[in-house]
Amino acid sequence: MDKFTTLTGVAAPLPIVNIDTDMIIPKQFLKTIERTGLARGLFFELRFEEDGSEKPDFVLNQSAYRKAQIIVAGDNFGCGSSREHAPWALLDYGIRCVISTSFADIFYNNCFKNGILPIRVSQADLDKLMDDANRGSNATLTVDLEAQEIRGPDGGVVTFDIDPFRKHCLIEGLDDIGLTMQKADAIQAYEAKTAAARPWA
Repeated sequence: MDKFTTLTGVAAPLPIVNIDTDMIIPKQFLKTIERTGLARGLFFELRFEEDGSEKPDFVLNQSAYRKAQIIVAGDNFGCGSSREHAPWALLDYGIRCVISTSFADIFYNNCFKNGILPIRVSQADLDKLMDDANRGSNATLTVDLEAQEIRGPDGGVVTFDIDPFRKHCLIEGLDDIGLTMQKADAIQAYEAKTAAARPWA
């Protein structure tokens, strides 16, 4: 998993409440277990017409936001079914951070396991960040995980809270497998001891 320390990137405004996982990645894209190739399906029904052409009004189809790395979204982001393809699709598109007032628990947890930083802020702070994100090509935010700060294009600062363990894992790039591999020596010692004590097992 890629480390997350400081991210400076374009922030796309998505002021929609209750964006569920089916809106993030519709069910027809769930046939794969691969984590790549899902960017095309991200916000598919919001991004594309039935004939496959882009909807020009959708934020990620606008030239200023095509390479957005941050999403500033409405309340209750990631609700709905517990599909891990949702953070996979965001990550495959290039989104490393989502900012909202609240997230569905399973989506929130899945983000950390895939190297995406979900940030909870107050409504007042979200309003400020949404205003920043609405500046088109000037909608650049800096997310500093170590300092737990979001810095706006005009120098404004929003602070956020995060669980220390999750913060550590993101900074070090540790998913569940990475955490397990940190204990590789102890695991190997246990396996060797067990093999010697119970060679028939």
